[in-house]
Amino acid sequence: MWYFYILLSEKDKKLYYGSTNDLKNRITLHNSGLVVSTKHRRPLKLVYYEAYLEESTARKREHTVKSSRGSRTALLKRINNIGA
Repeated sequence: MWYFYILLSEKDKKLYYGSTNDLKNRITLHNSGLVVSTKHRRPLKLVYYEAYLEESTARKREHTVKSSRGSRTALLKRINNIGA
């Protein structure tokens, strides 16, 4: 199983978008400071994820959300409405 995920930095309130095949371990790596792009933004909290059967699909979703303002806006709106 592959995952597209979003982390929230509790330090600067910015989002990080990524993909992995081991979500639990990847979050541990982020919060341990072992991921260069997030080590200065800790602590990080998982706020959203999607599961995919193939790596290519998860990576494509990550790329789409990172590169398309419309996709990102729609996803963030959906996340913000969860539990509302």
